[in-house]
Parts: sequence; structure tokens; C-alpha cells
Amino acid sequence: MLKDDFDLFANYFSVHEKFQWTSNKYQLFRRQTDDEFARQNALTSDEVHQKVNNWKTILLTKRNDRSRPCLDDKIITSWNALMLNAYTEAYHAFGNPNYLESAKKLGIFFKSQIQPDGGLWRNYKNGQRTINAYLEDYATVIEAKISLYQVSLDPQWLSKAQELTEYCFEHFFDKKAGLFFFTSAKDPALITRKIEIEDQVIPASNSIMARNLFKLGTLFSNKETVNIARSILHHVQPFMLDYGAGFSNWGQLYLWMLDDYYAIAIVGPNAKEKLKLMQQYYLPNSLFLGSETKSKIPLLAHKYEQGVTQIFVCVDGRCKFPVKTIKNALDQIGKN
Repeated sequence: MLKDDFDLFANYFSVHEKFQWTSNKYQLFRRQTDDEFARQNALTSDEVHQKVNNWKTILLTKRNDRSRPCLDDKIITSWNALMLNAYTEAYHAFGNPNYLESAKKLGIFFKSQIQPDGGLWRNYKNGQRTINAYLEDYATVIEAKISLYQVSLDPQWLSKAQELTEYCFEHFFDKKAGLFFFTSAKDPALITRKIEIEDQVIPASNSIMARNLFKLGTLFSNKETVNIARSILHHVQPFMLDYGAGFSNWGQLYLWMLDDYYAIAIVGPNAKEKLKLMQQYYLPNSLFLGSETKSKIPLLAHKYEQGVTQIFVCVDGRCKFPVKTIKNALDQIGKN
């Protein structure tokens, strides 16, 4: 690199004493656009472009001589479950079928690779699974499967969510505390088993589980499950007033319980079309379920009529008179 060219390089990438990181070492960064740099140094845009490409080639060659840092590219279950849930919410909001397809692919991956033998694994890489999943993983996967069911009406996702919930009660639930441990009873014994209740960057595993139980209890019209969710919330309620920011997920559950919470059941051959139309409305205190054929889910059982698609607005397991239009259903919820 010629001396004159280095001076240009130094100005472009801020190689100056005041930007020195350590002795004779610099953090390269730009302080101006290529057009500004060209005007300041009496160069054309093409000349700047050519020089910058040349500099970057030299820098890349030198960087490739260095040992690369370790790459942590394992797949973490809870993080991917959060992504699956985000895909379902994005599909719910925008109706883009690509989001639903991505959510389904993740759901299938969980089923085949993360949950091959009943329980979940914490991480996955190159066909290897090394750590039993934590409550965080179970809670987020259950939440994601409930969400995926609500936008697809595929009962396998709801069934899997129910299975994992039963697994959590068997291996994580502390009957004495009325809350879930963070680690499984199948894991090696520790001095103490942590119970996580404060929401952080990822909501507390117990707050996600309590919301899951409330949703499952609503979807299956199971008051016992709903009451367990209420009991879990009751255990942490005293802490909510002292530190609201750490209990925001709990607060949302509390809001669901303060007023009517609707299970909107759509049954009939056009159930998916009406579901998509219904979900265009903002209904934060509602869950969706449905079937295009007969179903054994309690809120759907005995509601199927050949050739007719009906909407049932239900609260606490009791459904209002069936209607055939979105407008009438919204009227029953009080949204029109």
C-alpha cells in the first residue's frame, strides 16, 4: 500500500492517535459517507469505491491469518420456541402464509429432534442432544404449540401442549410451594432447586406456565386447570406491587382474570376461513379453537353440523347461542 494511499485509508477508517485502542492498535470505523469522503479528498465516487474494495481485500486477507473465535451455534430450545411464537403472532397480525409455514417447520423440528422420546432437550447440534430441558424450555414450547394451534386449528399441537404440561406436573411441580421448579426431578440433585418467578429478558418460567395453564384450562373447559393457574398467581401476587417491572407477564395474566375471557370456537367446513377473518380484530382477552369436522375437544364436541359453519363465543365453559357471521360474534363479545 503506497504512502499516499495509506493516508487516505487512515482518514477513511479513522486510524488516528485519538482513536487508538491500545499501543499501535486501532478500532477501524467510518465517520463519513463515501460521497462525503470523495468530496473531501477530490476523488470521484468510482475511485473511492475501487480503493475501498482494495483496502477491504487486504484487511480480509490479514484477518484470515488469525485464529477464528469459537462459534456457539447450538440450537437452544426456549429461544426457538419464542421465535415460533413470534411467527404465529406475526401470521395472526399480517396474514402472511410464510410466517405460518415457518412456524409449522419449527413445530415439526421440535417434534422430531427436540422431543423424540417424550421429554424435551435443552439444546441440539448436529444430531446431538446433551442437556435435559429446563422449565423455561417446556413453558415456552407449550406456549408456542398453543399459539400454533390457534392459527392452524391442527389438533396435534394442542395435544402436544397438553402432553408436555402433564410432563411438567410430573417432573417439575412442587406441591408444597404450589409452583414449578426450574430443573427437572430427573436431573442430578443439587443443594437446592430454584423456583423462578421474576420476569427478566425472558419472562419467568412460572409466569409462562401459569398463563399456559389458564389457556389450556380455557380451551379444554377445565376449571381445575384454570384454578391451578389462579393459585400460582396468588403465590406471587404480593411481590407484584413491590416490583411491577419484574412481574409484567404475571400482570397480563391478572388482567385476563379480572374480566370475561373468551374462548371463540369455530366449527364447520369454513372454520379456517372464518378464523382468519375473526383474527383480524384485536381481541386480547380471547383464545381461538375450532375444527372443520367433528372434534372431541369439549368446547367443540356436539357442535358440528353438516355443511354449516358456526361461531360459538364461550366464557367459563358456557357458550352463547351460535352465530354464522363475524359481526354477530363480535356483537356477543361487545366489540361492535
